[in-house]
Amino acid sequence: MILFDAIFNQESLDKVAVLYEQQRISYLQLKEQTLGVVRVLSFLNVARGERVALLLNDSPEFVASFIAISSFGAIAVPINMGLRLDEQRAILNDCTAKFAIIESDLSAAFLADAREKLPHLKELIVATRRDDRMELTTETLRAQEQHTEEQSEPFAISSFATLIEQASLRHQTSPVTFSEPAADEPAFIFYTSGSTGEPKGAVHRQADIFYTNETYCREVLKLCPVDRVFSSSRLPFSYGFGNAFSFPLLNGCTTILCREKPNAEVISRVFAEYKPSIFFGVPVIFRLLLDHHRNVAPLDYSSLRLCISAGEALPAHLGEEVEKTFGVEVLDGIGSTEMFHMWMSNHEREVRYGSSGRLIHGYEARLLDQEGNPSPKGAEGNLWVEGASAALGYWNKPEVTAATFVDGWVRTGDLYRQDADGYWFHMGRSDDCFKSSGQWVSPVEVEGTLLKHEGVNRVAVVEDFDANGLPCACAFVIKANSNDDNTELEQQLTRLARETLPRFKQPRRYVFVDELPYTATGKIQRFKLRERLKESPESNVQSPMSATRS
Repeated sequence: MILFDAIFNQESLDKVAVLYEQQRISYLQLKEQTLGVVRVLSFLNVARGERVALLLNDSPEFVASFIAISSFGAIAVPINMGLRLDEQRAILNDCTAKFAIIESDLSAAFLADAREKLPHLKELIVATRRDDRMELTTETLRAQEQHTEEQSEPFAISSFATLIEQASLRHQTSPVTFSEPAADEPAFIFYTSGSTGEPKGAVHRQADIFYTNETYCREVLKLCPVDRVFSSSRLPFSYGFGNAFSFPLLNGCTTILCREKPNAEVISRVFAEYKPSIFFGVPVIFRLLLDHHRNVAPLDYSSLRLCISAGEALPAHLGEEVEKTFGVEVLDGIGSTEMFHMWMSNHEREVRYGSSGRLIHGYEARLLDQEGNPSPKGAEGNLWVEGASAALGYWNKPEVTAATFVDGWVRTGDLYRQDADGYWFHMGRSDDCFKSSGQWVSPVEVEGTLLKHEGVNRVAVVEDFDANGLPCACAFVIKANSNDDNTELEQQLTRLARETLPRFKQPRRYVFVDELPYTATGKIQRFKLRERLKESPESNVQSPMSATRS
């Protein structure tokens, strides 16, 4: 099935599809907007299989463009707006996109040293809005003149709105046609968040969108036509895409989009204005909302019937705290860019906080030890998952693809254990776990213990080395009260760890910081903390570290 037909096949196209910046956009309006983009692709002679990059905020333009590109037979490549310019350019070059649709405020930056930095780009399409079109015209003309002088064969720079008008005039007498995609035809590429290093492009088919809708969405969310959904995770990520794009639009619901960075203040305003019934977040967002609710302004959560968490394991005490405060269950689960969305989740009225829930129907999972043998029952092991939404592989990375996608199974890189009731518990990333005194230490387990202390707001545990060069645990701690004395809190945490954890798991060092490094999807980048320890191994640094969450 084609994504365009699946979304716009309902009888009542006058229903609201998108709520966005005081606009109520119907399915019919979204359909017309999408057809406009399809005409642009035809007008520009975009070939089947060509990559079209999207550097757009969460917006109707993003939604219409994605539907159009993947339904047209090209390959959509959403790129995280929170990345640095050099990181965005790296993804553009990795996927060798010839076409890019970008926000107007990015146009001038993208034109700097373009021939050297973006050798594959053929057409830069600038999305304008009513309030910035005049300013853009002057800025783009100036940038284009400089760009043309610097390049012997400059790529074209066009206004998205102008292209839509031109393409509509050319195609007003010819109908838009789509062709059914082949079973294994790539339709889009989502890049991983980079929690363990360089992002990789997972190549997916249109069928993967429909499969996750029939599995996770049907089984866990159980959407009804009156649902309004809002996701703090952005559309360029598979978690945010399913949350705010494919699930609501494939089920005739309403999605709430926001182009602003979703901090606690913005989310609070969205809740008050648009009344979502389902909210998707990550653990760090739920912590920020609790802090905002208690210390800044009450959160209007009266419309919520369900909260979803993913990205990183939700600490048990945090899930319990959210439910106690807001009266809404938080269903934690796990998914991945490689599998497109979640394959494991808690279910309503069957929540076991601290776990990732149970396996979703339509997926299989297994645990293997370091030698590739099945782990003993109840023991932890490396998690492998199998399901029809698995990516075709990583774009242009055959060796990494071969190591991750094996005989229909996908190596997740996560350590898990399963209890007798079928609930799965995340023990950490396999590359984040380490041995101390010859025994494995799971950072997630140690963090869960330290988070029980009321003086701890957030914490991340990584491998460190003692004075003898032996591996041990180090805890980076954000205090709940910045005025608390570091020495006193460290003594209390040391006692708590001693009473709760075996000696080899107890942190030997505590580093108090103001922020932790996160990916845009809310995952802690522990490799950056390990790098920091290598840079200053002898000191128990007390100064705040810079925020890297985007």
